[in-house]
Amino acid sequence: MYFAGTNGTENQEGPTTPEEGINFFIEYWNDIDWEGIFSSIILFLMQLILTLIIFFILKKLGNYAIELVFKRYMKEKQTVPNRLNTLYKLSKNSFHAIIYFFLVYAILELMGVPVGTLVASAGVVGLALSLGAQGFVSDIVNGFMILLEKQLDVGDVVELSGILGTVEDVNLKTTKVRDFDGTTHFIPNRSITVISNRSRADMRVMLHVRLFPETDLNKVRAVLEQVNREWIPRREEITIEPSEISFVPIGAGQIAAQVIMYTKSGTEFAMRNLFYEKYVDALREAGIELPKVNLDIQAP
Repeated sequence: MYFAGTNGTENQEGPTTPEEGINFFIEYWNDIDWEGIFSSIILFLMQLILTLIIFFILKKLGNYAIELVFKRYMKEKQTVPNRLNTLYKLSKNSFHAIIYFFLVYAILELMGVPVGTLVASAGVVGLALSLGAQGFVSDIVNGFMILLEKQLDVGDVVELSGILGTVEDVNLKTTKVRDFDGTTHFIPNRSITVISNRSRADMRVMLHVRLFPETDLNKVRAVLEQVNREWIPRREEITIEPSEISFVPIGAGQIAAQVIMYTKSGTEFAMRNLFYEKYVDALREAGIELPKVNLDIQAP
């Protein structure tokens, strides 16, 4: 340190020459406890590696335990597969959330972050974020009720918030639905007010094959009944076969042959397309002329 007397006072000054600056830097460098720093870094890295090893072991064991429990439960109990898959994914997601929380907590403790102080001050932070957290709480509550009441399961075909598709994942916060063009939608549970589940019962398929008024209806009925006799026994997806073939007016001077059948949930689209194709091909092979615009298929 260098001092200069001025008017009876002492003022501390830094290095004034290059040589003094170099000497100052050397003294400062030598005063650093490099051995202690390297020891602290090595100790931290060893503790971090040990923590990660324990984390991955616990994660592996937890996943194995969950899979083992569900496999045994599936063998011993008669449970709906979709429901079991939903509970399985929910269990794994909850386990992962808990174990990752403790991993972050442990790493912060190793870094010397005062986690306890942060938790103690969470009341003030929570008050500031209470309005923003309302949506999160609503997601959790609504998600819990959806799972508790078994309103939907993974694999179900549902309509949520105007989106029709297959449930790929459901947890306490969001529900993931993939629609039929492949788009994946992540829907917050709080926005789900009405659930239209199409997988809880057989689905009705109504087909209308349009005809000209002068068409021989008895011939049409015979052709369609022959198609049904040939193809319905081949399709296990059909749960209730058509009881009769009726004819209904549809306007524009046309009538339609109406066929109603019931199929297993999730197969209605494939069955309606298959039988419409078979009906039209059979009618044309029988020499029955059909209107150019002929498609009228319903599967509510």
